[in-house]
Amino acid sequence: MSAVLADFPVLTPVTDEDLALATHAARVHTREPWPQGLLCRSEGVPNPCRLARWAHTTIHAAGLTEEQFGEPA
Repeated sequence: MSAVLADFPVLTPVTDEDLALATHAARVHTREPWPQGLLCRSEGVPNPCRLARWAHTTIHAAGLTEEQFGEPA
C-alpha cells in the first residue's frame, strides 16, 4: 500500500515536456482555503496533493525557484 501512496518519481534531467506538465499541474493543483483547511483546488484533498508535490519538485529539479515560476509553494 505504501507504494501506492508514494510520491511520483522526478526524472532528471528534467525535459522541456516534463517542465511544461509540471507548471500546468502546479497551477491546476493549487491550494484553496476551505473550512477544513487548505485543500487542493482540483482534488479536494489536503494540500499539497501528490501531483502538486511532484510538480513543485520537478520545477525545483529544473533549477527554477517559486519566484521564477510565479506560484506560491
